[in-house]
Amino acid sequence: MSCDKDAETRHTLDCFRDRLKRLIQVEPLLDLLHFLEPDRKDRIKAKFREEGNISAATLLIDEIIHSKNCEQGWSRELVTALETVGCKHAAKYVLNSPPEPTEEAENDSCVRLIDLLQLTLVNMKTADVCAHCRVMGLLTQEDQENILKLIENQGNIGGARLLLKRLVKNEAGWFSKFLQALEDTEHHELVRELRGEPCNEDEGMSVETVEEGEQSCSSATVETNMYSSMSLLPPVLSANSSLLSEDLDSSVDSSGLGACADNEEVDMYKEGEEEDLTEDDNPSEESKRDIVLRDYQMEVARPALEEKNIIICLPTGSGKTRVAVYITKEHLEKRKQMGQPGKVVVLVNKVPLVEQHYKAEFGRFLKHQYSVERVSGASQLKISFPQIIEQNDIIICTAQILENSLAKAKNGDEDGIKLSQFTLMVIDECHHTKKGGVYNHIMIRYLKQKHQNQLLKKQEKSPVPLPQILGLTASPGVGGAMSQQRAEEHILQICANLDAFTIKTKTFEEEEAKTPFKRIARAEERKEDPFGDVIKKIMDEIHEHADLKPLCEPGIQNYEQWVVQKEQNAAKEENQKVRVCAEHLRQYNEALHQSNTIRMSDAFRFLDKYHNEELKTKSIADEEGTVTITDTERFLFTLFKDNKAKLQELMGKPQYENNSLAQLKTNILKEFSTRERARGIIFTRTRLSAIALCQWIQENPKFDEVGVSASYLIGGGDQSVVKPMTAAEQKDVLNKFRDGQINLLIATTVAEEGLDIAECNFVIRYCLVTNEIAMIQARGRGRAEDSSYTLVAEAGSGVAERESVNEYREKMMSKAIAKVCKMNRADYEKKIREFQMQAIMEEKVKIKKKQQKGMMKEPPSKISLSCRQCSVFVCSGEDIEKIENMHHVNVTTQFSKLITVRENASLQERLLDYETNGVIACKNCGQQWGSMMLYKSIECPCLHIKNFVVTYGSKKKTFSKWSELPIKFPAFDYTQHADLLVEDSGEEEDMETD
Repeated sequence: MSCDKDAETRHTLDCFRDRLKRLIQVEPLLDLLHFLEPDRKDRIKAKFREEGNISAATLLIDEIIHSKNCEQGWSRELVTALETVGCKHAAKYVLNSPPEPTEEAENDSCVRLIDLLQLTLVNMKTADVCAHCRVMGLLTQEDQENILKLIENQGNIGGARLLLKRLVKNEAGWFSKFLQALEDTEHHELVRELRGEPCNEDEGMSVETVEEGEQSCSSATVETNMYSSMSLLPPVLSANSSLLSEDLDSSVDSSGLGACADNEEVDMYKEGEEEDLTEDDNPSEESKRDIVLRDYQMEVARPALEEKNIIICLPTGSGKTRVAVYITKEHLEKRKQMGQPGKVVVLVNKVPLVEQHYKAEFGRFLKHQYSVERVSGASQLKISFPQIIEQNDIIICTAQILENSLAKAKNGDEDGIKLSQFTLMVIDECHHTKKGGVYNHIMIRYLKQKHQNQLLKKQEKSPVPLPQILGLTASPGVGGAMSQQRAEEHILQICANLDAFTIKTKTFEEEEAKTPFKRIARAEERKEDPFGDVIKKIMDEIHEHADLKPLCEPGIQNYEQWVVQKEQNAAKEENQKVRVCAEHLRQYNEALHQSNTIRMSDAFRFLDKYHNEELKTKSIADEEGTVTITDTERFLFTLFKDNKAKLQELMGKPQYENNSLAQLKTNILKEFSTRERARGIIFTRTRLSAIALCQWIQENPKFDEVGVSASYLIGGGDQSVVKPMTAAEQKDVLNKFRDGQINLLIATTVAEEGLDIAECNFVIRYCLVTNEIAMIQARGRGRAEDSSYTLVAEAGSGVAERESVNEYREKMMSKAIAKVCKMNRADYEKKIREFQMQAIMEEKVKIKKKQQKGMMKEPPSKISLSCRQCSVFVCSGEDIEKIENMHHVNVTTQFSKLITVRENASLQERLLDYETNGVIACKNCGQQWGSMMLYKSIECPCLHIKNFVVTYGSKKKTFSKWSELPIKFPAFDYTQHADLLVEDSGEEEDMETD
């Protein structure tokens, strides 16, 4: 290499010194730099030992730049050495070939993200991840040896820190490989964190979703969680993330309950109507129904008033819904003036929002002039939905009801409706319009018809009319984007999904904004945890009994994933010893988590209740005796019993409670002591913690002294640990909160979106961080003047750091929206068309695959079911029939001999022609198999597939949904079974007569 080249390299080193000092690995590099004199190397090594790698790298760069004795060609030796020790990224800068600015910025974002989430990432299975990273070329052999040596000497966390430091020195593209390594080593929760996806809290507030074949026998309208459609898939990833487990007290059973109990659904929307009618009939109230928009509201509404499809993005509490009411009113008036019919549908994603939008907005302002009706799962059972559409001008409904009716119309059902019947469609919380969501299913129908209309116009035929689209959101998010460019693409994707002409937003002046004051309250780490130590000792004994070797410490999400995988594998292998041990370990792991966030007594009660219920299932007497208790189960029950007294003793010692709870207490007391009229919400992760925190507050006299009146608000989806709230119960709590009877709400993520909770002047997120959308939504609950937003987190937990990531992504979102708004019209429309055509093609491929899958469905004789717990043979697939294309039942005499029926108070639902009021369980081991439903007076045991191991051909598999099975089951023959029952009863009567 020439002298000129060496001089140029010195100049390049000087220009890029700030970046190079962070990319160069000094220690291994020095051994390969023969052009440096030994004394210079010694100085650099001393600097490395005293001040670390960055200081040593800075000195190395200075020594090279200022050295006049370097041999000719040293720059080539430097580049080769950098590449040899794995610093290829640094080598490119030395060669003056840096990455493109956008690529460099994206890589910087990835490095910053790793830095922010380091406290979480260090809990990875370092040795496993290290091995995968080595195979992928992210680490050198020397790197791997150093990391493994550090794990041996300093433990897993020390090795993880070195691994992360080494990873970020790679050239651009390392991040996606690292995510793949995490996926391959089953760190699914860490991948979700890095991608910006929500945690696996399965909380729902009566969100209606109905998948064909998946509806539970306990409800005609399964209402599951709002976050199931919130998984944000970033473009940077090619691998799919699959969460192996769900939180024990927040998992939504696919056989979940509807949100309305008994006959409450009949009058769900009648309460308060008399009040509305009184107001409507009073002429003096006419002025109250005038809609006056502020300047910024009128500005964002303008394109919609010009009949353009738009998305309105305004902060929570800034009047998005009021703008939608105004646009609806203007739309209907304009149609009326033109002599054209107008019909508006307002779509929401949660049942309580139907009533809220009716009572507080659309009904209040428009009912005197137009016919306004609201429909959700409960009311649709009473009246024909097409009839409601025909008779009213404005219909407020859950999106799933509209999707169900659109699907019926496509299948030729006369009870279906078409999009062409509407002239305006308002979509609330429209950021949910993405793959897999019900909003997107509706909009795919819209986009396909729009595309078809373009073909019809070319053929000079009349196009099918489509409604104008109005989307409303406070936070479209960034979809897990790692760069500004990806964030902009996410915003464009949302715009394309909603066929938006533009997205309208407003940057508020300081005096207009109601942004709560934000603070982070860090609790000290626990110094002693004898309660947790006893639980860990129990878990160690179970590990030894089942010969299990966990890959990480108990009490964290990685352990949860590991133990769930062990349970699934053991069920398929019919290894009942490992399966039942894994199930108990999962409960203990949950108890550890609880003791770190709520009281030790709550964690103990959770374990005690679990063991009592398990013992109860093992001791249900019937005519043939009791179910069998295995040696392993006896060992597990005895183990808990032997440690029960010690746990009870420790839970009574307040000095061992977690410090997060004390920090929460301080914050609550401060809010209620310093405010004249405090009213707030505490967000927590699980239903059990919401209930436990509420109980803790109600039992503590200190809170009563400052006037705290607390209640909890949890989701409506059914699951095994905590009974869900019905829609009526949720509504009652919210009404009391609005009226002031309750001034502190402890809620799961169910209350973050959409609910109109006025005058809330403080919000606390307790040890909880999800994504930037949830952060913005939760913060937006604090709408009153002088409101505050506090994050309570234990130091070292990583929660505060993840909140910083969300703040970073929020800024990315704001910049992305601004950039999209300023795009050249031609460029914008081109991108929108590309996204829409991609969506249409993906839908066509999906439908084709589904049709092929349907054609490939095999006969039921191909499968057999066995009990997930004791592996006893249950039935052949030939014994299973389907009721109403969704409930899988077995009414054979042989099956009835295998089950016991237990009462379940939470399943007292009566809907249509069937009802459920019992649980069916294995007579041999007590494992729950499903529920007993009464269908037109015939008792039908309804099977839940997740409780069985399916033998399919020569393989054993587990499934969570019946739809995952490529088997075509016959429809239930009611007449045949009814005739058999009549014959049997006739024979019994003849015997009595004889």
